[in-house]
Amino acid sequence: MTSLIILIFVIGYLSITLEHPLKLDKTVPALLMSAIIWAVLAIGFHSGWFSVIDTHENVFNFLTGGEAAEHGFENTLLHHLGKTSEILIFLVGAMTIVEIIDLHRGFEILKGAVHTKSKKRLLWIIGILAFVLSAIIDNLTATIVLVTLLRKLIHNKEERLWYAAMVVIAANAGGAWSPIGDVTTTMLWIANKVTAMGLVKTVVIPSVVCFIVPFFIAGNLKVFKGEIMVDTEEDVEAERLLSSKTMLYLGLGMIVSVPVFKTITHLPPYIGMMLALGVVWLVSEYIHPEEDFSSERRHLYSAHKALSRIEISSILFFLGILMAVAGLESLVYGAIDGVEVGTLRYVAEILQGAIPNQDIVVILLGVLSAVIDNVPLVAASIGMYDSPTDSVLWHFIAYSAGTGGSMLIIGSAAGVAAMGMEKIDFIWYLKKVAWLAFAGFIVGAAVFLLFERVIFS
Repeated sequence: MTSLIILIFVIGYLSITLEHPLKLDKTVPALLMSAIIWAVLAIGFHSGWFSVIDTHENVFNFLTGGEAAEHGFENTLLHHLGKTSEILIFLVGAMTIVEIIDLHRGFEILKGAVHTKSKKRLLWIIGILAFVLSAIIDNLTATIVLVTLLRKLIHNKEERLWYAAMVVIAANAGGAWSPIGDVTTTMLWIANKVTAMGLVKTVVIPSVVCFIVPFFIAGNLKVFKGEIMVDTEEDVEAERLLSSKTMLYLGLGMIVSVPVFKTITHLPPYIGMMLALGVVWLVSEYIHPEEDFSSERRHLYSAHKALSRIEISSILFFLGILMAVAGLESLVYGAIDGVEVGTLRYVAEILQGAIPNQDIVVILLGVLSAVIDNVPLVAASIGMYDSPTDSVLWHFIAYSAGTGGSMLIIGSAAGVAAMGMEKIDFIWYLKKVAWLAFAGFIVGAAVFLLFERVIFS
C-alpha cells in the first residue's frame, strides 16, 4: 500500500507534466492525485497497514492508538489543509489586489515608464524589477504584478512567454535573500534558523549572480535580439483613469505593508493580506475612476469584477499539488535509527547517509525542489539538522531551496502563478528555459561556497 501511494503521486505528476499532449487541464490530475492519496492513506490507516506522522513527529497507528490515533490523523490532515490554505488565501488576496489595480488601469503608469523598444534592454528592466520587487513583496506577488505588466507591454504571445519565464528566474533569485521573499526563507526565519540581516548579508551576492548569469546568457539569444512592438508612442495619458495612480500606489503599498504587519503583530502573512485586500476593496468602492462616473458603471471597477477575473483553476491546482505532497509527508515510510519518519524525511536521511558531503546534499535539495515542493523539503531539513542560527548550512538551504525551483515551471509558487496566468507549457519551459535556470543556480551556489568555505572559512 505504501508503494501504491508513491505510484499515485508519480502517475499524477507525470500527467501534470504531459498536460498538453494529453489535452487535459493540469488541475484535474492535481486534484485527483491529492484526493486519491489521502483516500488510500485513510483506508490504509484504518486497516492498520501503515501509520501516519504529524509535523511534530508524533506517530499514529490506528490498531494500537484507537480513538487517540484517529484524532491524530484528523489533526494531521487539518494541519496540512491549514498550511495550504494560508498560501491559497495569500495568493487569492494578492491576485485580487492586482486585478483591482488592473481594472483601474494602474499598470499603465508602469507601462508608461518603460521607454524602450530594445528586447534586450526590456529583458533587463523587467528582470531587475522582478528581483527587487520579490524581495519586498515576495516572489509570488512580484511575478503576478510583472506578468500582468508584460500583458500590457508585449502583445506577441511567444515573446511574452519568454519574458514571463525569465521573470520566474529573477523573482525566485530575489526572494531567496529576503526573509519575506519566499515561503521557505520565511519558514527558516520563523524557526530561528536564520536572522534577517544574517540571511541578507550571506545570500544576497549568490542570489544576484543567480539572477545575472541566466539573463546575460538569454540576452545573447536570438529571441531577445532586435526590437519589440511596444506601444511607447501611444497616448498613455488617454488610457489612464482618474483613479489609476491612486489604486496603483495604494495596491502596491498595501502589499508591501503585509511583512510590516507580520513583524508588528507576529501573525501569519495571510492575515496581513486580508487586511490589505480589505483596505484596497474599501477604497475601490468609493473612488471615482472617471469624470462622469455613474452608479451604472461602478461594477466595471468593483472588486467583484476583479474576483471574477482570477484564475481559480490555478488556485485549485496549487491546492492539489500541496495536499498531495502533504500526503507523502504524512505517510510513515520507514525508520531512521529506530525512529519512524515520513516518506520525505526518510528520503532526506537516506540521501544524507549516501552522500557525506553536506554541501552536495544541499545542492541536490535545490535540484529536488524543482520536482517536489520546496516547503516540505525545507521542513524536513529543519528537522534533520540542529546547526546554530545563521550557520552556513541554513543560509545555503535558503539559497538552494529558493532558487532551485526555477529549473521547472511547477517548481516554485512564482512558476505556478506564471504558468496559470500565461498557460506556459511544462515541456516548453523544460526545453527552452530550464538550462538557463540551472546555469544561474549552479554558478550562484559555487559563488556561495567560494565565499563561505574558502574566503571566509
